[in-house]
Amino acid sequence: MTTKSDHELVPVHELMSEKEVKTLLDSMGMTLEGLPKIFDTDPQAVKLGAKTGQVIKIYRREGKREIPYYRVVVEG
Repeated sequence: MTTKSDHELVPVHELMSEKEVKTLLDSMGMTLEGLPKIFDTDPQAVKLGAKTGQVIKIYRREGKREIPYYRVVVEG
């Protein structure tokens, strides 16, 4: 599931599947605990219906490029 805010400064947020998360963590050589956090009460996490332990991929624009950032959902 993906969310797009009505506000131009809020980047696109996408809930990742378990398979995508495993592939990401394996490629980075890290664990879920090593990812930055996002609270389950964050408006975009609420919109996605994200649960604690899931990972959200955030697409930030830097110039003409979209750079993905990852956040693990934690209890707020």
